[in-house]
Amino acid sequence: MNFIPYGKQTIGEDDINSLVETLKSDFLTTGPKIKEFEEKLAKYCNVKYCVAVANGTAALHLASLVLLNRNDKVLTSPNSFLATSNSILYVGAKPIFVDIKDDGNIDLDICEEELKKDSSIKAIYVVHFSGNPINQDKLKYLKNKYNIKILEDCAHSIGATFGEIKSASCTNSDCSILSFHPVKHITTGEGGAITTNSKELYEKLLELRAHGMVRKSEIAPWYYEMQSLGFNYRITDIACALGISQLKKLDDFIEKRKNIALKYDKAFEKTNINPLYLYDGNSSYHLYVVRVDFSKLTISKIELFNKMKEKNIGLQLHYIPINKQPFYRNLGYGDEKNPIMDKYYEECFSLPMYPSLSEDEQEYVIKNLLEILNV
Repeated sequence: MNFIPYGKQTIGEDDINSLVETLKSDFLTTGPKIKEFEEKLAKYCNVKYCVAVANGTAALHLASLVLLNRNDKVLTSPNSFLATSNSILYVGAKPIFVDIKDDGNIDLDICEEELKKDSSIKAIYVVHFSGNPINQDKLKYLKNKYNIKILEDCAHSIGATFGEIKSASCTNSDCSILSFHPVKHITTGEGGAITTNSKELYEKLLELRAHGMVRKSEIAPWYYEMQSLGFNYRITDIACALGISQLKKLDDFIEKRKNIALKYDKAFEKTNINPLYLYDGNSSYHLYVVRVDFSKLTISKIELFNKMKEKNIGLQLHYIPINKQPFYRNLGYGDEKNPIMDKYYEECFSLPMYPSLSEDEQEYVIKNLLEILNV
């Protein structure tokens, strides 16, 4: 059996052909494919505006620049990739790490407790962890009652739904961000996007994406002005051509992920391997996370990872609590009372999950996991 990673891209001949076509065109960057990709993404997510950028971290950085001011306090999850809270630090604001619920998502009830105690909190950055959407009713309530900014980190959740609300639609938020890293639902190689329903935020994001420049051809054909300190976070036409091709297959990719989740759920029904949450058709299943109480087993998590690797199966862990990282400890974090997150970290790991994972490979993963854990 060839090595089975926890996640990887699914590239077809149609994707390759779209890249070749763009490579033969007049534009490799800052051309028509970028606008086309943005428009198709906005339509898919049911949102007014979309700004595609170089990667998901750039998306978070630009969103933070338009939403936050220096020294703003921001509630966020310790259960995410580093970039979510790092983007708060990039703009001189202060993350406050809030415990998670058992499904891996930030606990919005605790967020409300924090908001009641501290009226100086300006924003909440929520992460739709693993593709499982945050409760939008609660999000709407918090935004309206406490008049705070909301950013939705949808890097895991494109295609997910909460009732009629689509992920990254910004129905109850100011901005959402997306990531197109190869392990995500669709890929542009590297790439990301910010979505919003605010024209003002949209225009500011466009400006910041390209060095803070605004072109004014009414003054002269060559004329531009630098209005703010922006960045070169532009994405290429090559990347967007791939994204357009991938987007056509997104719903099919998600359906295959859901089928894999159903198979895993059934395989672990009568075992001590517990899915992070039982099958939920609203999730887009970027990750399939399970929890195991290793204190009741004769094998450690490290041993499990190593033994599965010997079988050519790659597990992954999502995530080490951000507030426990050395950099954050040096800033004074690390002693927060987040008991659910701490217990989750002890127990969790992610199984292979991607559209091209074959049935034979799924069976191989299940068989070896059950045998190694002896459950």
